[in-house]
Amino acid sequence: MRTLTIISHTEHYKKADGTIVGLGSTVTEINHLIAVFDSVIHVAMLHEVAAPPSALPYTSDKITFVALPAVGGTKIKDKLAILFQAPNIVATIKKAIHQTDYFQFRAPTGIGVFVIPYITLFSANKGWFKYAGNWKQENAPLAYRFQRWLLQKQKRKVTINGVWPDQPKQCLTFENPCLTEAEVALGQSISENKVLDNASLHFCFVGRLEEEKGIGVLIEAFKILTETEKRKLHTIHIVGDGKAKQKYIDSTKNSGLPFQFHGFLSREDVHNIYKTAHAIVLPSASEGFPKVIAEAMNYGCLPIVSNVSSIGQYVQSDKNGFLLDAISSDSLVASIRKVLELKPVLFSEMIQTQGAAIHKFTYSYYNTRIVHELL
Repeated sequence: MRTLTIISHTEHYKKADGTIVGLGSTVTEINHLIAVFDSVIHVAMLHEVAAPPSALPYTSDKITFVALPAVGGTKIKDKLAILFQAPNIVATIKKAIHQTDYFQFRAPTGIGVFVIPYITLFSANKGWFKYAGNWKQENAPLAYRFQRWLLQKQKRKVTINGVWPDQPKQCLTFENPCLTEAEVALGQSISENKVLDNASLHFCFVGRLEEEKGIGVLIEAFKILTETEKRKLHTIHIVGDGKAKQKYIDSTKNSGLPFQFHGFLSREDVHNIYKTAHAIVLPSASEGFPKVIAEAMNYGCLPIVSNVSSIGQYVQSDKNGFLLDAISSDSLVASIRKVLELKPVLFSEMIQTQGAAIHKFTYSYYNTRIVHELL
């Protein structure tokens, strides 16, 4: 018997029929962990709002969800709420960990400032920490820097994004899983048959609609294009939501650009956009390695992405995508124009080059590494 407790800040919701659903990417990853563990307890946050279409249910009764209060945020009152709830959160985590053989704590997150010390000092369970953010982020929030420092000083294994010359021996480079073997096979078929039509190009953005993720820079960059260049665009798909969504929609009006704001979409619907898109644009200021990059590349999308964290270790400019020199509209326009002027033969060569590393992002590859390197 192998049992696992996962502790995270993953958003969960209760539907009208009582079904618990959670952030699609994390829930799907945990669903696949049942191939490794006989049972999984997921201790995470339950939000009392309607679930977005991207939220998914667990697919096995071997997975148990344990609710934490939905705490966190940037305001002082949000941070005080975390401290107020800390004893209850630690008690809930302690009870869950005692029921399983292993733990996984997913950082960085607000509760990490006290949960990582608790696990390090007071839990004898085997397990590991997953740092999903930018391991080399400069000017990171104080709480993130503190968690990273703690993980560097303790002895349990930590999975991180990227390969770094000075990473501690307990820090192991792990790709974030996001694809099934069947999806990789389908992606290869689609990539082999995808054709670049310079007169009807599809671009996409997938992520939160906020300045940190670069949606404002993206909109401004497309506005800079000439009228002739704009006529080459079929659709600019914007997938995701945020408090400022209407502001971004308004900024695209009368632009002569074919923006389509989809809001949250199911995993299947997002993948369907990748199947038709020629490029995914993510001018984000700070990332670990977004799963959406690997998912999009799997279906023959050229990534136009910021050169932060480990992204440049997987995307090479003019070979399998385009790295931005700077997170600015001018830098982004230069890369968009490269796609607009790309020869169909070169496009095909570039998306075929992507396939070599895609297998590392499969759930099966991830699970195999967990068994051999973490347990």
